[in-house]
Amino acid sequence: MIQFADEALITVRSGKGGNGCISFRREKYIPNGGPNGGDGGRGGDVYICVRRNLRTLAHLRHRQLFKAQNGQDGMSWNRFGKDGEDVFIPVPPGTSIRNAETGELIHDFTEESDGSQLMILEGGKGGWGNVHFKSSTNQAPRYAHPGKPGKEMSLRIELSIMADVGLVGFPNAGKSSLLEMFTNARPKIAPYPFTTKIPNLGVLHVDQDKDFIIADIPGIIEGASEGAGLGLRFLKHISRTAALLFMIDCSDTNYLTAYSSLKTELEKYGRGLLDKPRIVLCNKIDVEGAAENAEEVAAQIKAEEPDTAVIAVSVLERKNIENARRSIISLVEKMDLLSSAEKNQDSDSKNSPDSGSSTSSGASSAKSSFLASRSVDSTMEEQFPGSDPSEGAYS
Repeated sequence: MIQFADEALITVRSGKGGNGCISFRREKYIPNGGPNGGDGGRGGDVYICVRRNLRTLAHLRHRQLFKAQNGQDGMSWNRFGKDGEDVFIPVPPGTSIRNAETGELIHDFTEESDGSQLMILEGGKGGWGNVHFKSSTNQAPRYAHPGKPGKEMSLRIELSIMADVGLVGFPNAGKSSLLEMFTNARPKIAPYPFTTKIPNLGVLHVDQDKDFIIADIPGIIEGASEGAGLGLRFLKHISRTAALLFMIDCSDTNYLTAYSSLKTELEKYGRGLLDKPRIVLCNKIDVEGAAENAEEVAAQIKAEEPDTAVIAVSVLERKNIENARRSIISLVEKMDLLSSAEKNQDSDSKNSPDSGSSTSSGASSAKSSFLASRSVDSTMEEQFPGSDPSEGAYS
């Protein structure tokens, strides 16, 4: 059973405030003791909080309503009602919260650290008891304030996987095999198209202090940007990656047009996908004639994009895999340095007297926000969106 969910539609409701109490002091020998009705408690708030141990929105699949507790009504003897308990909805990093009715973006949890939280709905205030309304001219007030009602909202929660490198390629190009070789991920692999139906994540260990996250996006086909195949659903996850790794099957008959077709789909989808730095891997050079095809692809790409690295590899026989690994690490480290420099520059410009006219580009902001939030916890159980604990590991 697939354990991946990247969208959820939920309803949230804050708590109602408790009603104020109408009460009068009654004791022996004190028949007219005056008002002593307490205030109602405050209704509970609704919070969205970030939890790094979450990787998907599967925990929201079977629960669509989240209600905070109502405040308790006030009581006699000036006793206030108890405040309602808040409700906390956990989400993984990279989650965006939108108003389901208007589509308005409420918040994007990209830069927040573990434990960060945002109040979505505030609970209703408790009503005043009649003790607040006594005066010299009204010594026995017989009214109190009702509690304020809570609020309700429908939310669309969307998860965009955050990774350093996104694998892009047509079905059966060898992306899952490469991910399994480079990382600790164990995606399902089989010799037929659309083996990968959900995104898979893997951690590429560089050294003791550094890890990179690689995302295998399900195979894109022509027309994916218009809804064909699985591409439209998962193309959004590529927008959160810092760099792209194109996989070309050089044993396929369409090896010369594969790269341009992939770029066309990314360009149609937009969101600056083609502005990301990239590496092209020409895979399956172990197949007869594929090595020559890889040379043709490399020559074609170099003529149009001199700065794009093109590497001929064979994932099956591990040819040039170490070269590809070093190139990926070098590219991500370069992006890390650039984003750090841009972040420092933005910080300096904000602190300068004439910082009002300086703005950073959208692409730079996206890189900086992702790389600043990237982290891997080695103590955490390695369970990622594409893995299914019920199926075990695939060899």
